[in-house]
Amino acid sequence: MIFLIDYDVPRQHCEVRSFADSQRAFAVEERMRLELEYGERKVKREVVLLEAANAVELKRTHRRYFESSRELAKFPVEDAAAH
Repeated sequence: MIFLIDYDVPRQHCEVRSFADSQRAFAVEERMRLELEYGERKVKREVVLLEAANAVELKRTHRRYFESSRELAKFPVEDAAAH
């Protein structure tokens, strides 16, 4: 599955759209359209395409788009012991 992340950097808020693998070309076009639009308007946004098996996996592997910096600074004690 392909996910289009449209991340508003100042507000730390993202919008997510999902696409089937067969829609890859459309997803790429949509990412480029948004990047050009935001660039012309000088809007501080990150627009990325990511692949993941599902939304749960996406949120696990790309936490920074879905959690505040305070939440990211915390991690479970069992994770700390593994590092």
